[in-house]
Amino acid sequence: MTIKIGIIGTNFISDDFCEAALQVPGIELYSVYSRKQETGDAFAAKHDIPLVYTDFEKFLDSGLDAVYVASPNFMHCSQTIRALECGKHVLCEKIMGNSEQEVRSMIECAHRNHAVLLEAMRPDFDPAFDLTEKNLPRIGKLRRATFEFCQYSSRYDSYREGVIQNAFNPELGNAAIMDIGVYCIHSLVRFFGMPKSVRALSTKLDNGFDGSGIVLMEYDDMIAEAVYSKISVSVNRSVIQGEDGSILIDYISRPETIELRLREGSRDAVNGGITEKLPFTPAKNNMIYEIREFLRLISSGEISHKYLDYSLDTVRVIDEVRRQTKILRPGS
Repeated sequence: MTIKIGIIGTNFISDDFCEAALQVPGIELYSVYSRKQETGDAFAAKHDIPLVYTDFEKFLDSGLDAVYVASPNFMHCSQTIRALECGKHVLCEKIMGNSEQEVRSMIECAHRNHAVLLEAMRPDFDPAFDLTEKNLPRIGKLRRATFEFCQYSSRYDSYREGVIQNAFNPELGNAAIMDIGVYCIHSLVRFFGMPKSVRALSTKLDNGFDGSGIVLMEYDDMIAEAVYSKISVSVNRSVIQGEDGSILIDYISRPETIELRLREGSRDAVNGGITEKLPFTPAKNNMIYEIREFLRLISSGEISHKYLDYSLDTVRVIDEVRRQTKILRPGS
């Protein structure tokens, strides 16, 4: 079975997707949609893609089976729904929709048209997260989790010089929580479910852009926090703390090392405490895992799957964060 996939968007994340797709048997890079012919031609030449379209309807009618949506966030919902209506399976970049209402409409459309919809949230599919989940019982009763992703954006240099690129334009619905913080929140929801309550703080730039923030998520017996930034860099690892030890994850969007630390005197500790690197081999480009799962869902006809629940819960949390911190939506 070979899936012909069309690509919407020609930015760096689409480059990463194409490189990963070439490593997954059963995926054919079939076509690309771009608003500008020259941009589409250059992208297609780089990745040996035969067909380029500047007309969205002709792109969807080009004979493709599935679509990878990597356009700006505010376009995800409309483009995804139109592709689903045409019977195309959709792998949509994070964040899948700008609100719970948008995500629900996308999921409902996928079900109506018997098409697979999946959010391209790369840590969801990385074996490192399955390994982390498997080892959670070793650290005892969970009490705290801090997931941190603070990555200085190269586009922030332009902002500091007075040039506001799209990535820092809040009128397009962009925000650090949508680009960076979503990794932390989605991963917390994946491990621990929907929180009882949410409290949030945001650091705004002069134009109202959400540059960094912190989100506290309350559970019955623990507190989780998402720490994110596009205007600074962190040296901290993400940590899940239990009564008997902790699990440390070095890079939340694409883990390279996972470390287990058991406290002295805990039930699994030998000779006092113990530090153990959990065994796995990180992929150079971990987008291969989301593409493999996308292909598997299509092959098995799984229209309803657990990842849709993660996506829906994530956007519900982010909706509340936006309400508390007054982060703009597109067109606000």
